[in-house]
Amino acid sequence: MKAIVQNDYGSADVLQLAEVAQPAMKDNQVLVRVKAVSINAGDVFAMRGNPWPIRLTAGFPKPKNYILGWDMAGVVEAAGSSVMQFRPGDEVYAACSGALAEYVSVAEDKLALKPANLTFEQAAAIPTAAITALKGLRDVGKLQAGQKVLINGASGGVGTFAVQIAKALGAEVTGVCSTRNVDMVRSLGADDVVDYTRKDFTQNGRRYDLILDNVASHSFSDLMRVLTPQGLVVPNSGHAGMGYVFKAFLFSPFQRQLASMYLAVPNGKDLTELNEWLEAGQVKPIIERTYPLRETPEAFRYLDKEHARGKVVITVVG
Repeated sequence: MKAIVQNDYGSADVLQLAEVAQPAMKDNQVLVRVKAVSINAGDVFAMRGNPWPIRLTAGFPKPKNYILGWDMAGVVEAAGSSVMQFRPGDEVYAACSGALAEYVSVAEDKLALKPANLTFEQAAAIPTAAITALKGLRDVGKLQAGQKVLINGASGGVGTFAVQIAKALGAEVTGVCSTRNVDMVRSLGADDVVDYTRKDFTQNGRRYDLILDNVASHSFSDLMRVLTPQGLVVPNSGHAGMGYVFKAFLFSPFQRQLASMYLAVPNGKDLTELNEWLEAGQVKPIIERTYPLRETPEAFRYLDKEHARGKVVITVVG
C-alpha cells in the first residue's frame, strides 16, 4: 500500500510517499481503507522530532519508515474475530497512529460511525481538534450554560470547534481572531468577535468565566486579570506551544485560576457523543485546504508556516 513515511527528523522534506506492507489486524481491530486524513500540530511535532520525548514513539535516534497521521475517516475493509460493533462497508472515523496510508488497523473502541451528513474529508477533520475543544471546555473548564467563555485563537482547528461546542453547551461566546477570520468566527455562532490586530481583549474591561487559550498570545497574569473571581484559564495542551504548556504544568498547582495540561485522546465513546451535535448541524468542521496524498509535504509546509483557518485535510486515493 502507499503511505507517507519518514526516516529522519526535520522539515517537510523528510516526508516521502512509499510502498509499505499493509498493516496486520488483531482480533480486536478493524482494518479501514482510509479516505481522508487531517493533520494537526502534533503531526508537525512528530515530523520535527521536537519536543524530544516524541522520538520515543516515532523512533530514536531516527524514525524508520515511520508513518505519520492521526485523524482519519474511511470504510471498514475487514473486522477482527472479536469485533462486535463494526462490519465491512461501515463508514467510520477515528484517531489512530499511522493514518497517512491507504489502510490502517484501528482498535474497535477507538472507532465511531461517521455521521451520514458529513463527507470523509469533514469527518477526518474532527477527532483530535474537536475532542481537545470538548474536553477543555466541558471536562477541565466545567463550562455551564449561561457562562461567558473566551476562545483565544478562535479560527484555528481547535478554536473553530470550541466556538461551536461552547454555544452547544449554552455559553455566551467571545472569539479572538485576525481580521480576515472575523466573519467566519461570527458565522460559527460567536456572540462577540475581537479582532486582535485592532483590540486587546485583556484591555476591554470584560470578565470571563472561562478562557480556552489556543495561541499563548498573553501571559497567564494578563489572562487571569480578565477572569471572574471563580474563572479559569485552560491552556490548550497541544496548540499553545510546549514552553507555554510546561509553564502551566509548573504554575497551576499554585494558581487556582490556571488549569494544567490535560490529555485529549479521542476514543469511540467521545466521538459518538459528538455525533449528536454533528448530525444536527450544531457543530461542523471548517476545512481551509485539501491536498492529495502525494502532496502531503506541501500540506505540512502550509500548516507549519501559516495560521490555518480551521483544518488542513489530505485525501487518500487507493
